[in-house]
Amino acid sequence: MLPELFISAFVTLFVVIDPPGCAPIYAGLTKDATSKQARVMALRATAIAAVILLIFAFFGEALLGALHIELDSFRIAGGLMLFWIAFEMVFEKRTQRREERADKINADPQVEDVSVFPMAMPMLAGPGAIAAIMLLMNEADTPVETLEVFAALITVLLITAAALVAAGPLIRLLGDKVEAVITRLLGVLLAALAAQYVIDGLRGAFSVASTPSGVIA
Repeated sequence: MLPELFISAFVTLFVVIDPPGCAPIYAGLTKDATSKQARVMALRATAIAAVILLIFAFFGEALLGALHIELDSFRIAGGLMLFWIAFEMVFEKRTQRREERADKINADPQVEDVSVFPMAMPMLAGPGAIAAIMLLMNEADTPVETLEVFAALITVLLITAAALVAAGPLIRLLGDKVEAVITRLLGVLLAALAAQYVIDGLRGAFSVASTPSGVIA
């Protein structure tokens, strides 16, 4: 049986990074590229996104400390951010924005390599994914749980790389309607996870405020 934190981290990262949603956008961005070029850019985009997310996973908490931001405050803010992403997924606003960004890239003939922008950032390692990995790392209390989060991240990124590499055939297989249904279902699931982050943040904040050293009543 898979560890609970691994499952939670996998679901959260999978929904936020959204490989099924990124695949059709990537297919559109690389429609003029050869199969080899598209494959190389897909792997490069995933690798760059992995580096960005790992940096925030390792040093995100130190950054919060330097900015004097409490972890509970970040839980609440991150949960609200993820909830907004979920709202956009359910009503297909996120897909529409990605498509508009892809159209702008395609309109510029000088832009050829899309692995860094817009694929690595902001599509794969965007604000939502960064917030998610930092929240998940905060949930990991032991080295084993930390490894579970990293394992979930690596698994999601491998799935993402595979989805981007097979973007063209995948879109023909799933179709637009199936992809829209999947996106909305994942959006509802993400909304529930985001609400849980906000609840945990509020519970932690009020718990600290209610301690003998800082009674608020």
